[in-house]
Amino acid sequence: MHLEPHLQAIQHDLAAAAALGDEALAEAGRRLSEALGATLHLRLLDLLSEAALEVGAQLPSGRLEIRLAGRDPELVVVPEEGPEPAPASSGEEHTGRITLRLPETLKARVEEAAVREGISTNAWLVRTIAQVLDTHRPSVRRGRHRLQGYAQG
Repeated sequence: MHLEPHLQAIQHDLAAAAALGDEALAEAGRRLSEALGATLHLRLLDLLSEAALEVGAQLPSGRLEIRLAGRDPELVVVPEEGPEPAPASSGEEHTGRITLRLPETLKARVEEAAVREGISTNAWLVRTIAQVLDTHRPSVRRGRHRLQGYAQG
């Protein structure tokens, strides 16, 4: 995505508006539009960042990032990280049952997420629970002993 044509158009519009006045005002407008170039670039990047956050929040998984290639931003969809958990159905029967009471609003959100991904609510819950359990394995706790010192190279 090239921002330069947009920056130049804004600067041209500012200079054209200032040119409606006398010669001194036109010169001041030209100088001001040149001075605002870097600030305009940063403001456009801020706007793109906010848009990326809003769009990324609507993605079913992953996120949307803005990456700079020189002065030009690139919009990149980054898939959700981490290994996919093994499906619970691989050799394992779905025989366990849990009755789960949810607030209606949460239940609706779970159902919407399942519909977005084209799977049943049960399959979505099983997969999501497996993902959470896989990523939140308890770490081995060690004693309070610390090794202190420094390395010299």
